[in-house]
Amino acid sequence: MSSEASSIRLRELCLRITKGTTPTKGEGFVERGINYIKSESILADGSIDVSKFAFIDAETHAKLARSQLRSGNVLFSMAGVYLGKTAVVLPQHLPANTNQAVGIITLDETSADPYFIHYALQAPACRSWVLRSAAQSAQPNFNLQEIGGLKVPSFPLVRQQEIARVLRLFDDRITLLRETNATLEAIAQALFKSWFVDFDPVRAKMAGRAPEGMDETTAALFPDALEETELGLVPKGWRVMPVGDAVDTVGGATPDTKNEAFWDPPLHCWTSPKDLSGATAPVLLDTERRISDLGLNRISSGLLPAGSLLMSSRAPIGYLAIAQMPVAINQGYIGLLPGGTLSPLFMLFWCRQNMDAIKGRANGSTFMEISKKAFRPIPALVPPPELLARFDEVVGALFDRLVESERQALGLTEVRDTLLPRLISGQLRLPEAQAQPEPHLS
Repeated sequence: MSSEASSIRLRELCLRITKGTTPTKGEGFVERGINYIKSESILADGSIDVSKFAFIDAETHAKLARSQLRSGNVLFSMAGVYLGKTAVVLPQHLPANTNQAVGIITLDETSADPYFIHYALQAPACRSWVLRSAAQSAQPNFNLQEIGGLKVPSFPLVRQQEIARVLRLFDDRITLLRETNATLEAIAQALFKSWFVDFDPVRAKMAGRAPEGMDETTAALFPDALEETELGLVPKGWRVMPVGDAVDTVGGATPDTKNEAFWDPPLHCWTSPKDLSGATAPVLLDTERRISDLGLNRISSGLLPAGSLLMSSRAPIGYLAIAQMPVAINQGYIGLLPGGTLSPLFMLFWCRQNMDAIKGRANGSTFMEISKKAFRPIPALVPPPELLARFDEVVGALFDRLVESERQALGLTEVRDTLLPRLISGQLRLPEAQAQPEPHLS
């Protein structure tokens, strides 16, 4: 912690620090019920992903009284790849419980603001300390005593609240942008399913009705009959072919990481599936690592053009993103290139729709992997070129908005991450922080 601010042990600001409880033998879990927040629900941006909740029944929740959550609790992930991530419990998350890998920090809110504590624990100095300390054990983890011993700035409550308010302003805008993106993506996926899976326009025409939600020119691109194929009943005249015949697929490689000449100077974007592990949108705007010209020469597929679709092929299978710049890929991807019968944009939603079939062709002893050889024979339904072009036109406009929103979200994240340590350390006071330029929001 910077010398700009005096510090205090976290335990001195707490009513208690405890941890969640895992039901004995896994009993009490149900399909829908009381929210059960796992460590993977705590995201890197400090939000809580409700889609990753498990659920327990009311009886089990009552038995686990010690770990019942309340609004304003700060959650601290205590182990594994999620170590050190924190989030604030909100009223909409309740009622809720959590497991033993999550610390529950109950603050004395007369002296500590939950969001300020969350941001203080995410400041680089504190994050580094947590990761360094945990790395000394065989299984990276943090215990309750260590959480209580973490140092946070000793600021008056009013100043804590002011700092938290500024940082939350950024987070709220980032959240809004990403919620918009999730809506745009859901609309595009629903359109894909309606046109190319359920064949709604075709079935409407078969019933003597005009297809809903489309102009006459688009409606005319759909036939008014179905025919039997190896994929079952599909629109008349549409073809079935191996997906590998409809789109060019390539693999990648990792140049020797011990040979600095392959990585320095870092000229070309190079990606591994790690770049997509925390992605909130199917877009790749940047990569953690870059390679040199010599490194690029070690990858037979070279630089994939902007607009290529990347699908992780192992550990895990199924991350998807369309690259917005030329990029080289490692061996953990199948790259789908522009210029084929089926565009990368179409294939993004096709892969989402067919992910179970893709994973069903995977094999492996150490981890499951789908090879290009196993991927290419998967049968794909190929509509006429005019209809594919119309889909790309309609969905492309949605996707362009999604890309721009993601750029804005990343810009805001960068500004927030620049301000956070300076505010937390006391190096930057609020009038200065509020004068910082923000990325333009349309």
